[in-house]
Amino acid sequence: MSGSAVPARPAQENPQSRERERACAGDGPRRARAGVRARAGVRARALLSGLAVLAAAAVPLTAAAPAAAGIPGAVGARSAAQTRTLAFVTNFNANTLSVGDTATNTVIATVPVGRGPVGVALTPSGRRVYVANSGDGTVSVADTAGNEVVATVPVGANPEAVAVSPDGRRVYVTNAVADGTVSVIDTRKNEVVATVPVGDRPSGVVFTPNGREAYVTNFLSNDVSVIDTRTKTVTATIEGFAGPFGAAVTPDGARVLVTDFGANRVSVISTATHTVTGTVGVGTGPRGIAVAATPNGPRAYVANSVSDNVSVIDPTTGTVVATVPVGDFPSGAAATPDGTHICITNGLSNTISVINTVSNTVVSTVTGFSLPLAVTIGNVPVPPVPTRLTLSAKWKDGHDGKHPEAATGAVRHPGGLVLKARLTTDGRPLAGKPVEFTTDSTVLCTDTTDEKGRATCEVRGEHPEDEACYTAAFPGDATYLPATGTVCPKED
Repeated sequence: MSGSAVPARPAQENPQSRERERACAGDGPRRARAGVRARAGVRARALLSGLAVLAAAAVPLTAAAPAAAGIPGAVGARSAAQTRTLAFVTNFNANTLSVGDTATNTVIATVPVGRGPVGVALTPSGRRVYVANSGDGTVSVADTAGNEVVATVPVGANPEAVAVSPDGRRVYVTNAVADGTVSVIDTRKNEVVATVPVGDRPSGVVFTPNGREAYVTNFLSNDVSVIDTRTKTVTATIEGFAGPFGAAVTPDGARVLVTDFGANRVSVISTATHTVTGTVGVGTGPRGIAVAATPNGPRAYVANSVSDNVSVIDPTTGTVVATVPVGDFPSGAAATPDGTHICITNGLSNTISVINTVSNTVVSTVTGFSLPLAVTIGNVPVPPVPTRLTLSAKWKDGHDGKHPEAATGAVRHPGGLVLKARLTTDGRPLAGKPVEFTTDSTVLCTDTTDEKGRATCEVRGEHPEDEACYTAAFPGDATYLPATGTVCPKED
């Protein structure tokens, strides 16, 4: 797929109002816009995965905490535990993956991937990110600790959507060609272990929470394929859609929500009967969809790529409760772990809109992307930081209250020994950390490091051995690795 093959949009826009966005988007998107018609948009080549990739970490429509996080600096700050919240955004034009730290609202890394990256998904462990490269028929596997690609997996032609199974053992990738297929990747080997034929131009994929089924939206055949993940075969084909694109599933597995690009609606599938049980009208050209347990209750957020807004659905009533204007060509959607923010990728504005789910307004616009099409967000393990502990010892001469002869100099060091430890990381002192002092496995004392990283232990009296060794140890914590230091002071 070439960089100019941007999804076409119906011609329902004011040319003057689009000039600024065109300047940002570059020539490819401008050419893709020229001469399109309303019905042509339904048949347009689907670049984006529809953010079905988010469903593996989808927030329930009924209650439970979301498993993704947003991009605003005030949201998703680094946890006191061993994780931090990161956002991963595909840049179609730049062939890169942006890594954003939600605690600082900044891009902390840019990872080169394959050509024309579209869909992106994070494993449940948060240790790997899978990126579908539509231009070269591969999936890049990025390590979240080093922010680097550690494997490249050949799949089918024009891969777009990516979803990781709930147990993290399989990755499903839609290959968006006529008579399309789904490639099944074994995450332990990072190789394709099966290829499943589905419908025409598959665009989105999502797993049920128990991992037994995967739902694939087929954009041009206007149906949804249901894959039995145990047999890796299609067991049902659900019809009645009009350009089905994105998909999301409730964690109880009862419903799958599908965006109907051509009908401007969201269709609700019962996973028990494999039938459409209802529809909700939304904006024009719906693509990505995310669900969240917000402070206002369960909500579904639908990115409408033609009307440039987000429809907010209350699933309990099946009605749109708000419409939020965003950037140009919104495509992807993700929710913060606490459900307070939704992030929308605006492909032709090269931005991300951050929506507050209480007020349903855009509270921040993040720039610096290059045709961003998809985003996945989640908690990523923080590698513990290395530390260094140095230990010194000094004999303390003089009267200690027990050896009066010390005043005459008959005893050289009855005052005992002073052990001084210093704990640092990358040359900087670590304050407030516990340090334990021992000798021969006997605990002598413990201390807490001060603002200069210092901890002290005084060993009173004479030690029975002439050359005893002493050890200071920092046990480590969720953020810092343990460290030890040993000294064997000799008698003067």
